[in-house]
Amino acid sequence: MENSTADFDDALIASALALIAAKGWKPFTVSEAARRADLPLPRVRARFASRIAVLVRFQTRLDQSCLTGALTDGPVRDRLFDIVMRRIDGLQAHRAGVLALLRDLRWDPLTALALTPCALRSMAWMLSGVGLDTTGLPGELRTKGMLVLWIHTVRAWQKDETEDLSATMAALDQGLTRASQAEATMAEMMGSKSTPLSEDPAEPPVGEPPAGDPTSEESKPEQ
Repeated sequence: MENSTADFDDALIASALALIAAKGWKPFTVSEAARRADLPLPRVRARFASRIAVLVRFQTRLDQSCLTGALTDGPVRDRLFDIVMRRIDGLQAHRAGVLALLRDLRWDPLTALALTPCALRSMAWMLSGVGLDTTGLPGELRTKGMLVLWIHTVRAWQKDETEDLSATMAALDQGLTRASQAEATMAEMMGSKSTPLSEDPAEPPVGEPPAGDPTSEESKPEQ
């Protein structure tokens, strides 16, 4: 049943992103995406109550994809590089639609703002996926820093026309260097110990899973 539901969601998301690629975000409707994918409207309505719900579910599916098979050993920096690139691969699979969406959301700040909590949950899941703590004030700052790293990487990906995404990987590597420096500075200011991203802790700290389990149902806000 779970696989059937995941396949159903993926079919609607793929149709939606193809439609956004062709027409843009503003005229996009969930019902048209459902018709193009030949999916039953009642079930689509039950799972995707709004346009934003499609984007929320897409982010959840990206979470699940990048967490599946993510590295669990080796230096933290390598694990972060791996999980971020896994998420980029998810974007690459729908490149035209994602590029059109990112372009159009620059002119739709309310939708972009509504997606911020979902984006922060995704960042917390990626950090937890590589064994980094996301609890307390340090965890909150780390999660926000992860969002900055992700945005930096996505901006490079938007311009990257290389077949192997080498420009994106170079930008991510540069961002990880800055993140490691920022983490060390923050730890020094707060008087706590920090494990540089270039090192592998003997026992990596693992916090509680962030709210909004990507394997469970996401809330679907109305728009």
